[in-house]
Amino acid sequence: MTQETGTTVEAAIERALGAYAALAELGEEIDDEWSYVQDLSEAWRDRLEAVAAARGPEAVDPLIDDAIDRAIDWLSTFPQVVLVALGEPA
Repeated sequence: MTQETGTTVEAAIERALGAYAALAELGEEIDDEWSYVQDLSEAWRDRLEAVAAARGPEAVDPLIDDAIDRAIDWLSTFPQVVLVALGEPA
């Protein structure tokens, strides 16, 4: 069963991962930060993908879905905002 938007945890995380990849690309342009960005991106991508695998078809409340879209675009906190919005430990 899905909410009005028809959004699932899996779909919300797929959108979040796309946005996160774009943020990582921006961070990679700074040579001094490349290694940090790679490590950070890999760790959080794995965590978000694990939640999608475990809860993929679960419906997402439209307010939560909107909150994910509006999450702060900071590489280090964006995945945590997504996880907290979905009721997962960050």
